[in-house]
Amino acid sequence: MTTLNVLGSELMPCSYDPLTGFYRDGCCKTDAHDLGSHVICARLTQAFLDFSVASGNDLVTPRPEYRFPGLKAGDRWCLCALRWKEALEAGVAPPVVLECTHLRALDYVTLDQLRAHALVPGKREPQP
Repeated sequence: MTTLNVLGSELMPCSYDPLTGFYRDGCCKTDAHDLGSHVICARLTQAFLDFSVASGNDLVTPRPEYRFPGLKAGDRWCLCALRWKEALEAGVAPPVVLECTHLRALDYVTLDQLRAHALVPGKREPQP
């Protein structure tokens, strides 16, 4: 069974370095075990990382015991949909990679909101 992205096509990998996804398989796949809905593939910005730390979710500090490398601006990462929505409302939502964002993201935000923050097509983007 094919997993779909928000554009209705096959979900593409978000990042292998750092290795992302709820299942740490590089993709923003989800299921009933993923209570945080890690479904939005974003290219992180420093403004978002600072917002996340201030909101109590430190994505910067490495946590090797959880296979978590710590993140920096420019990394691609599968974000929790509600955290991205909070960042949107705060004006610091990082850009998203639509092809790598799971269809379930639309349970939390609209396609128009995601498109307004989509990476510009044709702009050079590091491969996952």
